[in-house]
Amino acid sequence: MNFLSHLHLADNSHTSLAANLAGDFAKGHIDNYPKHLQQGLWLHRQIDQITDGHELIKELISVFPKQHRRVAPILIDLCFDHMLAKYWDEYHPQSLHDFSLKAYDDLESCPQLPLSLTDILPRMRSENWLLSYASRQGLNQAITSVAKRLSKPELFTDSTRIVERLDLEIETAFRLFYPQLMAYTRIWVRKTPEQYL
Repeated sequence: MNFLSHLHLADNSHTSLAANLAGDFAKGHIDNYPKHLQQGLWLHRQIDQITDGHELIKELISVFPKQHRRVAPILIDLCFDHMLAKYWDEYHPQSLHDFSLKAYDDLESCPQLPLSLTDILPRMRSENWLLSYASRQGLNQAITSVAKRLSKPELFTDSTRIVERLDLEIETAFRLFYPQLMAYTRIWVRKTPEQYL
């Protein structure tokens, strides 16, 4: 899952939006981070773990061309954010525009976030990354941006064309998997280890 999905799942489970998103930027042991971030970091890692190991995701990775399978998990994360944004009204009562503003406010008001997250917050808000996921152009920009940040951007060659070609397979996997993930997060939040509460 990428930024929008983690924020949505945090809201769905009534946990901290900022702490859950911080999981993409927080390395090392959870105990090394401030108490107010720990439950969100733990939940983020549970979400990533079940996503990476789920049969639907493994099947979806297998339909990507061989040369793209290494980056397929990253592409799927971005595409799932696109699907969530595209069909947002089916998954959340608040508009995506209003939810995005709430998320940016939460992130900006949360103390002691990882520096790598606080560094990108101004751009995230000014370019409205969360809302931009709803369009194909926004998805393509996100893919290009991620590719530039990684050590081997050439692995993403033609990836925007590939994900467009696999649009139906990606949407089918999202529709089947994401409601399960929403249910899992509501269960996990009740099972958060005591030391992270």
